[in-house]
This record gives sequence, C-alpha cells and structure tokens, in this order.
Amino acid sequence: MSHEASRTVRLDALARVEGEAALRLRLRDGEVTAAELRIYEPPRFFEAFLVGRGHTEPPDLTARICGICPVAYQMTACRAIEAACGVHVDGPIGQLRHLLYYGEWIESQALHVHLLHAPDFLGCADAVELARGHRPAVERGLRIKQAGNAVVELLGGRAVHPVNVRIGGFYRTPSRTELAPLADRLRRARDDALEAVRWVAALDFPAASFDGEFLALHDPGSYAIDSGSPAVLSAGGGPDRVRGFPVDAFDRHVVEEQVPYSTALQSRLDGRPHLTGSLARYALNGRWLHPVAAGAARAAGLGDPAAGEACRNPYRSIVVRAVEVVHALEEALGIIEDYLPPPRPHVDVPAREAVGCAATEAPRGLLYHRYALDRDGTVRAARIVPPTAQNQAAIEQDVRRQVQERLARRTGDVGDEELARLCERAVRNHDPCISCAAHFLDLTVERS
Repeated sequence: MSHEASRTVRLDALARVEGEAALRLRLRDGEVTAAELRIYEPPRFFEAFLVGRGHTEPPDLTARICGICPVAYQMTACRAIEAACGVHVDGPIGQLRHLLYYGEWIESQALHVHLLHAPDFLGCADAVELARGHRPAVERGLRIKQAGNAVVELLGGRAVHPVNVRIGGFYRTPSRTELAPLADRLRRARDDALEAVRWVAALDFPAASFDGEFLALHDPGSYAIDSGSPAVLSAGGGPDRVRGFPVDAFDRHVVEEQVPYSTALQSRLDGRPHLTGSLARYALNGRWLHPVAAGAARAAGLGDPAAGEACRNPYRSIVVRAVEVVHALEEALGIIEDYLPPPRPHVDVPAREAVGCAATEAPRGLLYHRYALDRDGTVRAARIVPPTAQNQAAIEQDVRRQVQERLARRTGDVGDEELARLCERAVRNHDPCISCAAHFLDLTVERS
C-alpha cells in the first residue's frame, strides 16, 4: 500500500478471491462519482479455442476455465451440446450428474464460507490467522470441503478437472458398493454443515441491501441446479411475481458489452445490472430447499423460505451459502440411497447441424453456454457467459452504494485504508471468480 500526495491508494491484489483485478474509486466533494472493477487478467480465449473442435470435446476443454468449479463448465457444456443434438439425459445418469454437481457445490461453498469470507467478520487478515483463533471452525470447513472433493473424485475420476465426464453421461459409473462409504462421509459432513450454519448466523452483519434484480434458474418444485429456465425477481417482487424466459432467449435478455477498463465483458439484464448466485437462488427457489436446510435457514434468521422470504443483504450471503451446503449434502445422500446403476454409463449423442444452449447453477451463479455445430459435429461458434461477468456491474453498484453510505455517516475523515477495507469486503461478499470472468485488489482512490 502506498500513500501519495494526490491521496491515491493502491493495493496490489485483493486477497481471498480467485483471480486478479483492481478497483478504481473516484470521489469528488464527498460524492462517489465512479467505482470501476478493473479486471486485468489476460483474456482466456476459450470460445475461440473451441471453434473447429469436435462436439465431444467442449466438456473437457471448458473444465480448464476454472480449477474451483470445473464441473459447472462440464455439465453446462454437456447439456448445451446434447440440446443441439436433440438428446435428453435423465434417469440414473442424470441423478449421477446431480450428485457430481452437488459435490462441487459442497466443496466450493465450504471453501468460500470458512476460508475466504469468514475472516472478514472475525477481524482476520487470512485463513492462517483465522485458524489460530478459530481452529475448530477451520478444521470443520476443511472436513466439509474434503467430503465434496471425495464426491467429485469418485464420480469424476479426480478432484480437479474431472476426466470421467463425457457428453451423454460418464465413461464409467460406480456400483452401489462404491457409493456406500461416500454416504457415511457425507452424513458426517452434514452434521458439520449444520454447525457451520449456526456459526455463521451468529456473526455481526453490517446493514446493506441489494436493490436490483436477481437472476437464477427456476424450476418449480426443486431448488434448481441444472433444470428449469432463467427467471428474474425484481426488488420488492414476491415469488408469485417472477418473470422468466426460455434459455434459448438468454442472448436477448442478458447482453454483454465491453468496458474500456476491463478485459472481461460486462452483462446487463434487459439493460440493468443484475445479481446471480446464492442470494438469487434463495430468493427464487428457497421454498424448495430440502426440509433440513429450510429448517436451518429459519433458525439462522433468514426468514421462512417456504413463504418466499428473500435475503438481500450481501453480507448475509455467507449464511445462504452455508444453508446451500446443507441442502446439497441432503440431496446427495438421497441420490446415493436411491441409486441403481444404469445399464450403460452414457447414451449416444450423434452429431447434427444445429444450435444448442443450456444454463446451470455454478456455485457462484448462473452459467450459460451456447454452441453452433456443423453437420459432422464440428463446433462452428461458442459463447460462454460466466456468473462473475454477469455480476460485475452489480458489484460496482454495490461498492459505490456502500462507500457513499459510509461517507454520508462519517464523523470525521474517512481514510483511504478504511475505504480499501470496505471495498474489499463489498467485493468478497459476491465470491467473484475473476479468472472465469476474464477471462481484487489493486484499489486506486482518486479524490478531488
């Protein structure tokens, strides 16, 4: 951190997020005139890499976009290619896909809750310092994460960038005997996850509210992870006032644009910033949480999800994520209990000339893929819209609002270090995966 005569502050990197970015904050006469999330990682070019490849290759290639959420990219790519080829995968193979995806939800959300987000509320600089004062909580979080990793490793062939996933299903499916030890581990993780909800619910949450629109998959009757259609909930709208659109209309509603200060495209929903992720899923689908998770949500002070009560405080997203871990564990256990191995590990997905698209719920929010195929299955065009790219404009809006509110109630000069801490916390609330989007935090404050 450096202090200069012009009152600028630079933080070389934002800690406890995935990827690298900067934030430029401009102040004039006590007013925030701009907050720019400056993603400076080099563009990843995955959409270009996919062009000319066979239709069986996107699941393996797109998994490399993210080491934390590779399953999200694989599942979305599979569903989009299968949609183009007119194939629908369900039954035991579909349930195994749910199980694999829940494994990623468990390990990713547990990582964020315990190691990335919790230090903000407990006055710790990082997870190492957190472990010194709250060792049992950190160890609990690691146990939960390891349980999620075990699911991904068993079904995916390895815990990072799984190799057992293919269009149409898997190269190999497990037996009931192989899944049995996994169930024992998930039951222990469920007990840890319930304790984690109680732990984060007792944290001190600053007052804040996101007043924009939520976007998430919506499939009445389920807490959607890879089914249903994109749906929108505006500020003040109840669950009976949800507007939706088919996934093949995504491009018409979510429009990307280039901003001069970022290597990532920014998205807007019908011209306005929007938020996707845990808060959006909970607001749109909370009434369909597993009963155990719903009970944990009520006990944690999130209101009654059965009544469609939403949480709009970004700081309390840590509680919603912890509840989602409980939901994922309960759903995973149900799948294992009912599992019967399919006769074949995959269904055939013959190539054809067509366009297919799909959306699923990565831990950080709605992820969209679209592929255009030639007659022999060669990828002619690809488009990928990750959650963090969609959330960028909303994050900027949230940072600007929180800084302005802090300036409005100041009792003296608000120093650059305090502003930096506030901005970092505001960004971390949304658990950005910056490498996915490019493809925090160097903070610059300009005062005049």
